[in-house]
Amino acid sequence: MCGIAGFYGSSLPPQEYENLIHGMLAQIEHRGPDEAGCLLDDRLAMGTVRLSIIDLSTGSQPVGSADGRYWLCYNGELYNYRELREKLTARGFAFRTASDTEVVLNAWAAWGLDCLPRFNGAFAFALYDSTTGELHLVRDRFGKRPLYVARHRGAWLFASEMKAFLAYPDFRFAFDEAQMASVFATWTPLPGQSGYRGIEQIPMGEYLSVRGDEVRRGRWATLDLDAGPAPESEREAVELVRADLEAAVDVRLRSDVEVGVYASGGLDSSIIAHLAAQRTNRPLRTFSIEFEDAEFDESAEQAELAAHLGTRHSTVRVTDEDVVDAFPEAVRHAEVPVFRTAFVPMYLLAGHVRSEGIKVVLSGEGADEAFLGYGIFKDTQLLSTWHELDDDTRLRRLSRIYPYLRHFNSDDGHRRMLGLYRQFTEETLPGLFSHQMRFQNGRFAARLLKNTGDPFAALGELVADEPGYAQLTPVQKAQWLEFRTLLSGYLLSTQGERMTLAHGVENRCPFLDPAVVRRAASVNLRFGDPYDEKYLLKRAYADVLPERIVKKGKFPYRAPDSAAFVRSRPEHRELLTDPHTLDEIGVLDARFVKRFTDRVFDSPPEQIGTKENQAFVLLASTVWLHHWYVRGNARRRTPLGVPLYVVDRRSGALSA
Repeated sequence: MCGIAGFYGSSLPPQEYENLIHGMLAQIEHRGPDEAGCLLDDRLAMGTVRLSIIDLSTGSQPVGSADGRYWLCYNGELYNYRELREKLTARGFAFRTASDTEVVLNAWAAWGLDCLPRFNGAFAFALYDSTTGELHLVRDRFGKRPLYVARHRGAWLFASEMKAFLAYPDFRFAFDEAQMASVFATWTPLPGQSGYRGIEQIPMGEYLSVRGDEVRRGRWATLDLDAGPAPESEREAVELVRADLEAAVDVRLRSDVEVGVYASGGLDSSIIAHLAAQRTNRPLRTFSIEFEDAEFDESAEQAELAAHLGTRHSTVRVTDEDVVDAFPEAVRHAEVPVFRTAFVPMYLLAGHVRSEGIKVVLSGEGADEAFLGYGIFKDTQLLSTWHELDDDTRLRRLSRIYPYLRHFNSDDGHRRMLGLYRQFTEETLPGLFSHQMRFQNGRFAARLLKNTGDPFAALGELVADEPGYAQLTPVQKAQWLEFRTLLSGYLLSTQGERMTLAHGVENRCPFLDPAVVRRAASVNLRFGDPYDEKYLLKRAYADVLPERIVKKGKFPYRAPDSAAFVRSRPEHRELLTDPHTLDEIGVLDARFVKRFTDRVFDSPPEQIGTKENQAFVLLASTVWLHHWYVRGNARRRTPLGVPLYVVDRRSGALSA
């Protein structure tokens, strides 16, 4: 795992390139503290900070092809690199290293863009063709690894994290009003958004190629949620799911360093821990979060799993004060507005993992999206068949959607929810039927902004432009939206990758193996009770996991939100309502922000609902993002902590 950064087509003198790329890489050294290297050319500079995991001794970057034509700066892991290496060797390619990076390079030399569908991995990379002068920027199919692009004074800037741009001369961050409205309303940046003017993400499964003034964009991977006929029997389906998950874990355990597991106490991470423990020749290291607040704590299940599997287990205990104290630094790494504080404990956990000497962890992300584990999928099933049901049936099904929420656990609560659900049985946001109820919370958060326009316009355009989207079932549309919004925009990035790589830890997600996602699409809602989420996963592992974990039902990972600030740091009221700061930020409605913040701090925490909590965290994170990025305080002014290896191909320079 690594971080990459660079620029192309700069009008600055080439003799300045080395200092510039050194400064950009210094901003993201936390992603790869082991080595640093760069390529300098008359057209571009690009570099890598490396977290060495595979081929520790010879896997340095940048890597050039044998003929010197192609040069690669790579952030990620190619899990099937051994299989691809064999195919490339058979085609006559010679390898100087044992790294997956060189496999990516030679695969591009062999197949060009057609190599990408062959890759099973988590990656983002910059590949430079020195013969044609073309730069290719590529991102993996699920958006596991980030890649940002900015246009600045005629140059193309690119980096794993936007903070690298702070080191480029005269670059300034400014919030984008329309994007901020979309982020507040939908809880996450959409695939191409950053939240800032002039900065975009390469969307998952896409590439951008630049050659002089010519720019090409394309998609190399689509999300296939219609994977063909289901297995003939439930038993066969269970066996196939097991086989695919075992294979996914096998390839993600490929590493020259020890691999640990995030074990939350839920079904998904417990399955991964079980499979990893079977495949290691030493006691598996497992890690988890223990909350001071019992409402969020799953430490009993974590301890039971660790005892059951015989793992070396350690936890990080998180208090309200911990969440609030670490919030600013975690936001600095997140880089975008955030709608809940759950990413902060993950930041603290990753720091603990690295202190224990672990660089790689497996986690359960992607299971809920692939195997329909969220309540929103049950919501969609109910709402899409609402008019076919009587009230008794509606009530029975409602009672099974969110058993962990107090207001769903009484007859009165169910009847109140019946009235709420009736409001969302017709599609009023084209293409977004499944998420209309969720977006009510987003509408409230958007009131914090001066100008929202239509905050769902960007998402509406995204689904309208997606080939085949209109033909998906309501549940498949909900699933597509989860994959393309919250999974990539928040769970894999803010809560996942950014928090682990903040401490030089790589996370791997077996449930997001392409074969596992395809298998899930072929078996979802084909067997068992559709209101028993992840039915087949429970069936597949009921005989090897503690009964308590299998039967407890979905318990989403959460952390205290506004209550943590109110209980432990009431002085944040002044921070969030400072008139000078709000005026500088520009996009916030200062009067509404003041009224809203006062209400949160003056009310008992238990009276603050979900929508207010989400709005509060979005507000707090925006204020800190203004401090870090718009004011420029995130810029690191100290040099790289490791020597910079330089390949210099500028006119008149000797290659290193």
